[in-house]
Amino acid sequence: MKHLFLLLLAFNVVGQSPKGKIQVTDLLQIKTAGKPLVSPKGNQFIYTVTSIVDDPDKKNDFVYQTHLYLGNLQTGESRALTSGKHSIASPIWNPDGTKIAFTRDMGAKSQVYVLDLAGGEPQAITNLPFAVSNPVWASSGQEIYFQSSFTVKEFLADSVYNKNGSLPSWTFEKPMLSGVQKKAKSNPNGSLDEVRAYLAQNELDKKAKVINRLNFQEESTTTSDIPLLAYFKTTLTGKPQLINYPFQRVSEFELASNGRYTVVPADSLSHPDKVLDSYIAFGNKIMYQKVGYRMSNLSLSPAEKWLAFQVAKSTGVQNATLQIISTENPNQLIQVPIDRVITQVKWSSDESKLYFTAQNQGGVPLYVFDLISKQVKQLTDNTTGILGFDLTDKGFIYSQTGIDNPSEIYIQSADSIRTFTSLNTGWLASKHIVRPTKHTFTNAKGHKVDYWVMKPAEYESGKKYPLVLEIHGGPAAMWGTGEASMWHEFQYYAAKGMGVVYANPRGSGGYGTDFLAANVKDWGAGPTADVMKVLDLTIAEGWADTTQLAVTGGSYAGYLVSWIVGHTNRFKVACAQRGVYELSTFMGEGNAWRLVPNYFGGYPWEKSTKAILDRESPYTYVQNIKTPLLIFHGENDLRTGVIQSEMLYKSLKVLGREVEYVRHPGGTHELTRSGNNRQRIDQMLRTYEFFARYLKIQ
Repeated sequence: MKHLFLLLLAFNVVGQSPKGKIQVTDLLQIKTAGKPLVSPKGNQFIYTVTSIVDDPDKKNDFVYQTHLYLGNLQTGESRALTSGKHSIASPIWNPDGTKIAFTRDMGAKSQVYVLDLAGGEPQAITNLPFAVSNPVWASSGQEIYFQSSFTVKEFLADSVYNKNGSLPSWTFEKPMLSGVQKKAKSNPNGSLDEVRAYLAQNELDKKAKVINRLNFQEESTTTSDIPLLAYFKTTLTGKPQLINYPFQRVSEFELASNGRYTVVPADSLSHPDKVLDSYIAFGNKIMYQKVGYRMSNLSLSPAEKWLAFQVAKSTGVQNATLQIISTENPNQLIQVPIDRVITQVKWSSDESKLYFTAQNQGGVPLYVFDLISKQVKQLTDNTTGILGFDLTDKGFIYSQTGIDNPSEIYIQSADSIRTFTSLNTGWLASKHIVRPTKHTFTNAKGHKVDYWVMKPAEYESGKKYPLVLEIHGGPAAMWGTGEASMWHEFQYYAAKGMGVVYANPRGSGGYGTDFLAANVKDWGAGPTADVMKVLDLTIAEGWADTTQLAVTGGSYAGYLVSWIVGHTNRFKVACAQRGVYELSTFMGEGNAWRLVPNYFGGYPWEKSTKAILDRESPYTYVQNIKTPLLIFHGENDLRTGVIQSEMLYKSLKVLGREVEYVRHPGGTHELTRSGNNRQRIDQMLRTYEFFARYLKIQ
């Protein structure tokens, strides 16, 4: 009896032990499931799992690693098909479900591999000097199509796929090209052609970089190279064949049994940087074109009767529309009646229905469009986000993010939903997860604004807590319980004793075009009114300490943070990440520069537009900033441009304000989402430490 008592006591102690808080290093435990793909046989499916693992080449550093898994729909069993340090991407079944093609990076350029489920190791079927991606099986199962990207310079020098040294129909807009093409001898003291050849060699040796393009900024560097998208086909044992002339630009294709549907720039004679419109073609025949619009995301139905695609205006601010066109009669066009950002589509086997996911009110639910009734039906709610899905014979299988778990795969039938994977359930079982409460208010424009409130992890009624206002970027992004990118950061701040509130102010995605465009020529005051109202409503709940308020956000939210602290002193501390602070400069510095004409109606040299840009730039109000401010920027972030952060920091230093500036070497705009994981942790800890100096937190 004594032993039984002790056993029961021990059980009760264990059973009642409090769950641990989310730690900053829990970021490294998160595993992410990729899109599941059901086998043509219907009994199995494949999916990827991305993990964060120790970097074998760098001490105390981490790398992302993605591997392929095979799941059984009947037994619930799963096994890894690949392993090791080399990640895979874009897996796809062959038509009879016996083989899987994917790309693998073996330390050089990614190539296409094929795995036979009958046994053996994956076999490389390509060995090209450039990286390849997105393999697609032909219906025969004997050929694989794939794509690659290389530069004009590389294609001009290629003796296999450009034997004749062909040139594009559009101008390079580049000096000295004639001298290079003549293959003149490099000689700094020679003729003009030889001097040109010498200068060209200096470019090749990276002693000079001649910038001549409009779109010369990539994510982390500048370049004059023009990327070309090329498509190839190959047999399992043969040599890859180039199937498109790269200078005749194709942005995507969809394979049919009798040819290919492609998206083609509308003007093949103009420089690629200056062509925004596109059309859909089948072979050399234009299938659908609309002046002032661009096409994307082709999806051919199983019997090739219908082609689904998205179409959007080439300029301005609006959602793309989802449309369906008859392949037999291109004049027969169906528009899917939904005003949302569509993320992926999937046809039913009988072609009567089109399933798709779309951003909606903080989630990414699954929808179905019936081609007979022309009606859209929402199949899942807005509390979660479906990141990838496929159809089974009884329902659906999908990877999903939610409050309780950032990523798992689920199987849904008519009467049940079951969790297939346990990628994160193990380590989460011992963690205290804070569940946000959703609220809504109506703003001055009559729009309903959603926001979510998270109390501190160890919240006690009657106590007052610091409150952090988190703002999303874009500005057309969307936050909510179905959006995975901020799951860990929100939980971490709550674990540190802070309340968190986040919202989708005017200009956010997931609420239709009118809401999306509600911040045109109004990036500052209007969205600020929305997020400050959210702050006030949260404070009205009675648990937030009004003297202990913080605000943070990245990208466009970095912009809005700096705008807010330039117009109010309500916040005790602030953090602006990867932001835009002076819009005229941003027009020249960032690769997202088209946001300027799209949102503000023109360019900085136009008097009327310049007045708007000055009015809407946080930098205009820099002298008003009194709030202690922490500024982050990736050193190679050319999405917004590093000078943006430098201007803000230097000015605040001159003004004698409390400001700190952190640069992350090699960091791009993706720093906090998919960047170096030590830098992701560094950014979070530095923000916490900076807040702790000014707020009553430990």
